[in-house]
Amino acid sequence: MFASFMTNTWIAGSIIAVIAGVVGFFVVLRGASFLAHAIPHGAFAGAAGAVLIGADPLLGLGVFAAAGALTVSFLGRRARADVVTALALVMMLGLGALFLSMSSQYSSEVFALLFGQVLGVSSLEIVPMVILGAVCLIAVAVFYRPMLLSSVLPEMAAARGINVQAVTVLFSLIVALATTTSVPVVGALLMFSLLVGPSAAARSFTSRPPTAIILSVCFALAIVWASIAAAYASDLPVGFFVTAGSGILYAIGRVWAVLLSSRSRRTGRSTTPSALPVQ
Repeated sequence: MFASFMTNTWIAGSIIAVIAGVVGFFVVLRGASFLAHAIPHGAFAGAAGAVLIGADPLLGLGVFAAAGALTVSFLGRRARADVVTALALVMMLGLGALFLSMSSQYSSEVFALLFGQVLGVSSLEIVPMVILGAVCLIAVAVFYRPMLLSSVLPEMAAARGINVQAVTVLFSLIVALATTTSVPVVGALLMFSLLVGPSAAARSFTSRPPTAIILSVCFALAIVWASIAAAYASDLPVGFFVTAGSGILYAIGRVWAVLLSSRSRRTGRSTTPSALPVQ
């Protein structure tokens, strides 16, 4: 489990867990789970297209992730965001199916892009992950307050001079950047699970943003580490353990929230701030 060939796996998994925990907090807070589902799943078409023409899959993934994020952000202003997101998703999935059908590496590429290869990470993949991950986290840190306020109280944010639409575009690009960092390693399906599961569970335990972010990162790290260890020991897919762990953790969080709410009603005290209701 801790052999030298597993070193890159532990490093890559930890990087992705931190990114997913931080970005996932805003995904859950903004109710943008569908967007977090659409961008990773749709962006794999870019990687498939890059493989087809002999280019770097990471470049194709980044281009499609950014294009999908910008399309949803801009068209969502004048139409229903869920409809635009769905249409963007199916269009990119259609292109991905076309590109992969034209590639000689069809089956292996589908599996890698959708389910990842976290147990086979090379040293060459670590450096771009560190760079892109650092950029993603820096962007969240710099724009933390505008994103938080526009997520919870968009009218107040606008009154304070914050361009809510610009923040929405920025948030979409941050999700695209997190996708570009993570999908080549953990795949589209696992990235979606890590973006939503740990963060939703954290919001069930606390409504304080800084605490929720820290808890979300801790949950994501615990899930990824436990999943890698379980996959290594059992020779079963990492994805099964990641999704199962996320689901179980969220269920525990909801039970905790219900118990806390019941206790609050009995004592007549509020245990969570109204500005950030538990999801």
